[in-house]
Amino acid sequence: MVKHKHPLFRVPADRPALSRFIAFVLGAATTVVFAPAGLWLLAPVLVLPLLYICLTNSPRDAGAHAFWFGLGLFLTGTYWIYISVHVFGNAAPWIALLLMIGLALIMSLFLWSAGWLISHLSKGESWLMLLIAPAAWVLIEWLRGWVLTGFPWLAMGYGQIDSPLSGWAPLLGVYGVSFMLLLSTTAIIVALMTTGTHRIIGVATIVLPWLLGGLLLLVDWTEPAGKAIRTTIVQAGVSQDKKWQRDQLNPIMDYYLSSTLSVPESELVVWPEVAIPALHDQVKSYIDRVESDARRNRQSVVFGILERSFERSVEGRIYNSVFIVGGAERRAYRKRHLVPFGEYFPVPASVRQWMKMQNLPHSDLSAGDDVQPLLVAANGAQLAVAICYEDAYGAEQLYALPDASVLINVSNDAWFGDSIAPHQHLEIARMRALEVGRYVVRSTNTGISAFIDADGEILESGRQFEAELMTADVEPRRGTTPYAGSGNWPIIGFCVAIVGLFWIRNRASL
Repeated sequence: MVKHKHPLFRVPADRPALSRFIAFVLGAATTVVFAPAGLWLLAPVLVLPLLYICLTNSPRDAGAHAFWFGLGLFLTGTYWIYISVHVFGNAAPWIALLLMIGLALIMSLFLWSAGWLISHLSKGESWLMLLIAPAAWVLIEWLRGWVLTGFPWLAMGYGQIDSPLSGWAPLLGVYGVSFMLLLSTTAIIVALMTTGTHRIIGVATIVLPWLLGGLLLLVDWTEPAGKAIRTTIVQAGVSQDKKWQRDQLNPIMDYYLSSTLSVPESELVVWPEVAIPALHDQVKSYIDRVESDARRNRQSVVFGILERSFERSVEGRIYNSVFIVGGAERRAYRKRHLVPFGEYFPVPASVRQWMKMQNLPHSDLSAGDDVQPLLVAANGAQLAVAICYEDAYGAEQLYALPDASVLINVSNDAWFGDSIAPHQHLEIARMRALEVGRYVVRSTNTGISAFIDADGEILESGRQFEAELMTADVEPRRGTTPYAGSGNWPIIGFCVAIVGLFWIRNRASL
C-alpha cells in the first residue's frame, strides 16, 4: 500500500475510529449532490477521499470506510422511510426506525463490497485504479438496483442530471453517468500520484468525460412524431392521512371529474396513482361517466385506481392499475414492480398476523405481467406507463420502446410528506426522459407533478400539497437512443469485463 508521512494521510491507520466517522460525514454530505439541493459539482470532492482510502489501505479497511460512507449517505438520503412507515403508515416509532436503519445497513453492505473490491484489485497502484474504481463501483451500484428486488435510489448518476455528464445518459443510461463521474474522480488521484505519460493521461481523463458529455447534450437522439398533444395534469392535493377517509371519496371524485371537464381543449388528461381511493368495481358508474365525457370531448383520460380482477383467481386479485378511457377501447396497465413491505409482504403467516396486530399494512397486491400492451390515446398516441417507483427501474421500461411516443409516470409521493423524497423521485423521472428521448408527463397526488421534455428539463412543475391543474403541449417523439436499444448491458458488461480481467490477473500473480 502507498505510504505517506504527513499526519493527514496516516489518520485511517493511526485513528481508525475518527477516519470512519469522517467517511460517515462525507457520505451524509453526499446527499446534497441529489435533489433538492442538486450540488452536483460536490460529488467528486466528496467521493475522492474514499477512493484514496481504497487505494492506500487494505481491502478490509477500505470496505469498512466504504460501509460508513454508505451508512451516512443512506441514512440522510432515505430518512423519509421513517415518515412513510410511522407518520402515514401508523407503525410504532421503533418499527419505523428499525426499518429505516435496516435498509440503510443493507445498502451500506453493497458499498462495503465496492470498497473491498477496489482495494483488492488495485493493490495500491494508482494507475490500475483508473478503470478498476469506476467499474467496481458501478457494478455494485447496479447489483444494488436489483438484488433482493433492488433499491436503485441514490445511484450517483442521478445527482448529475443537471451537469454536463448527463449527456452520457442517452448513450449509456444512468449507470454510464455514474461510471463517467467515478472515472473523472479517480483520474484526479492518478494525476496527483503519477508522473510522465500516466499523469498526462490522468489530467486528460479528468476533463474528457465532462467535455464529451457536454457535447453529447447537443445531439438530438429522437425526433418529433406528429403534432403536439395538449395535455393536462390534475393534482388533487389530498394528504395521505385524509385520502382514504369515507367522507373524502365523493369530494375527490367530484374534483377530478370537474377539473377534467374544465379543460375540454386538452386531448390527454392524466390523474395520479390511485387517484380514486376505491376499487374500480365499486365505482363503475363513475368510470363510465368519465369515459362518456371523454369520448364526447374527444379526450383520453388516464387515471390510477385499484383494480379487482377475477380472471386468474376465484377470490379475486387486487392490482395497482392505470386505466385509459375515451379511445376506441378501455385499457389498463398493471403495476409490475411492487414495493416490498409496502405493496406485498414476503413473510410467514405468523409475521403477517403480527403486522396486522401492530396496525401495519399486511395484505398483498398482485403484480402485473412483465410485458403489457401500451395504452393508446384517442388520437392514436401510444403511452408507456410507470407507476410510482417503477420509474427507478429504467431498463424494465424499455420493452415499450420505440413504439411509445410519450412516457406517463403516476405516483403518490404523499407517503413521504414534506421530505426530500418527492424531489429525488422527480430527479429520477427526469433521467428516464433523457435516457430514451421522450417527454414525461408526471402526475402525483400531492406533488411534485411536472411536464418533462425529451432532454430531461422541467417545462412546468406544480406546487406540493395543493390542488393543481397544469396544461402544456407534449411533443410525441420517435426514434431510439443507444441506451433505449441496448439497456444497461453495454456499461455493465464493460464493468464485468474490467473486474473479471483484474480478478484473473490477481489470481495469476499469487
